[in-house]
Amino acid sequence: MFTLVVPDQFLKTANKFFNRHPDLISQLIKIIEILINDPLHPSLQLHSLKGKFKGLSAIRLAYKYRITIIMQIEKKEITLIDIGSHNNIYR
Repeated sequence: MFTLVVPDQFLKTANKFFNRHPDLISQLIKIIEILINDPLHPSLQLHSLKGKFKGLSAIRLAYKYRITIIMQIEKKEITLIDIGSHNNIYR
């Protein structure tokens, strides 16, 4: 099992996001449960990012929404970085 780190900045962004998309809260809960138990689960569609996002990974929240994360396998720790539409988080 992995430890989830949720920085204040992520909480602020997530608050704004879920005010606009309250229907995705239950999906986030499911995603988080899967993430902390099996971050390589195929349903997460985990993928490493490149370019200016090198060192980050992303998982799929819904068709057009992503969550960027830092996953530290050796520490068994996952840090949530950003949440939003595909276009917004890769700006």
